[in-house]
Amino acid sequence: MNLVILHNNFHTENHCGFLQSAVSSELIAAFTLNGLAHAHCLDKGSQKIVIAMPEAWPVNLPKTSTRITTYKENLPIDLWHRRKGNIDTWFVVSNGQFVTQFDHKWLYRILAGSDADVIAVSADPDLAAFQERVRTTPRGDVVSFRRLYCDSAQVAPVPADWPHHVFLKPKVLDNFLINGAMPLSFSEFITRCNTKKLNLCSLNIAGGVLDLETEKGLLALICNRLNAGTRNRSNVYHRYPAEKTSDTNQSNISPEVRLFGTVVLGQNVSIGRDVIILGPTIIGDNVRIERGAAIRSSIIGPGQSVPPNHLIQNRVLLGSQRNLEHLAYHRGNGVLRYGNTNLFGPTPKNSRFRSWSRFSYTRCLKRIADVTLATIVLILFAPVLPIIALAIKLSSPGPVFFKDKRQSLHGKEFYCLKFRSMMIDAEEIQDRLRGRSEIDGPQFKMKKDPRITTVGRFLRDTFLDEIPQFFNVLVGQMSTVGPRPSPESENSLCPYWRDARLSMRPGITGLWQIRRTRSEGQDFQEWIHYDTKYVRDVSLTLDLWICYQTIKKLIRDFARQF
Repeated sequence: MNLVILHNNFHTENHCGFLQSAVSSELIAAFTLNGLAHAHCLDKGSQKIVIAMPEAWPVNLPKTSTRITTYKENLPIDLWHRRKGNIDTWFVVSNGQFVTQFDHKWLYRILAGSDADVIAVSADPDLAAFQERVRTTPRGDVVSFRRLYCDSAQVAPVPADWPHHVFLKPKVLDNFLINGAMPLSFSEFITRCNTKKLNLCSLNIAGGVLDLETEKGLLALICNRLNAGTRNRSNVYHRYPAEKTSDTNQSNISPEVRLFGTVVLGQNVSIGRDVIILGPTIIGDNVRIERGAAIRSSIIGPGQSVPPNHLIQNRVLLGSQRNLEHLAYHRGNGVLRYGNTNLFGPTPKNSRFRSWSRFSYTRCLKRIADVTLATIVLILFAPVLPIIALAIKLSSPGPVFFKDKRQSLHGKEFYCLKFRSMMIDAEEIQDRLRGRSEIDGPQFKMKKDPRITTVGRFLRDTFLDEIPQFFNVLVGQMSTVGPRPSPESENSLCPYWRDARLSMRPGITGLWQIRRTRSEGQDFQEWIHYDTKYVRDVSLTLDLWICYQTIKKLIRDFARQF
């Protein structure tokens, strides 16, 4: 079960928060409560949502399927506590001021691995994938930066006030009840947790957050619900409530009003001539909109008045905000552009990755060719693989295969397989040899690398050490032709180009491998140049040409060994 608590954060009669103002209007409350219930359903399909709000709030509740309850001091929960044979995995107490978005399945996997009785969870946008982390000195000088391609979570200090969510195991729930009610003071909640010697931990997890006590947050929640029911329709016009339209609605709406998108109107609305309203927008009861005004993606509460020729966009006007002079802007000759309201951010995560259509060569035929070629190569080399494995095992201690973590499509990490050609402590030795690297950039290369074994040098010169990479190709982690497979440590040092390189699977061979000149001080630049050029120009013809040049190079280098 998920209990969503709307806390009374404002204690004066003359000042109420956005949430309290929103639920005081039946029209706006319908979308607010529906949005809260939908957003807080952490376990889709199984959790029951109960929204609790202060008894003192002047609430005009609409008919809704969401269960609503009120509280005065502490919150009674005996009515929907656990029932025998129907116990949820977690009893979730959510802070109704915030709406969060994260990977629910991933979160529950994390929770399943914890032995804590109570877990405080907060969403942190800075832990989300596709973020830059920069470290600076006190003077502001950049020390390092890295790109995160996966969401992350971390243990955090227990917050001073209610976090976004508190997960309780049902068996410990009774420990927090005082006469069958839960305390609404978080400090008292923590005190009871410590008194009962319960295991408590706090966790920050990657995700988006909306603060519903801010204009931007509440607007995003309501507009998201307005759009949810009309995703496949346009120019939708609603009058609310529909059954009252013919009898009690005394609205005065000019025929010259222009409506676009989802527009919801209350009762007794007056709209003058030449008014433009772009949805998603709600116009409350008894609202007066003067001639020539324009409204875009806004919530206009009951009793408000919009002056003539004024523009209101992305605003929430509720409660006692009667004076709109400081909120509205003169319409003038500006141009209104309609756009969808994104609930948790304006840009998609993978906006810098290049994409191709589903049945293009890059996404379809290239993959078919990869699987076919990988299968043929592995079958042809099947008799040779045991011989290579035996030679590696006899020449030096250590495993036959070397597994190195690299990044594939969209930064997803995988283990790139190769026949081991170095000593087992090669990584430690490389740290000592870093100053003797003969190429620029984050890579490391020495002509006479002391870490390479005798068998390993032969395998490298003949490229036989890369045969196991066809297993990576077979399972879809790599491609036969593509950008050079590189680890996160290298990708972190080329911030603008890396998303282009990671737009497709890395290749066993590629344009850089056959075109590089190994000129002093230019290898890193050539690597980036040829990899991004390949992503830009990828085609069947280019892949066939790269394969042809690679085969020529393989035959030539193999012949030099004898």
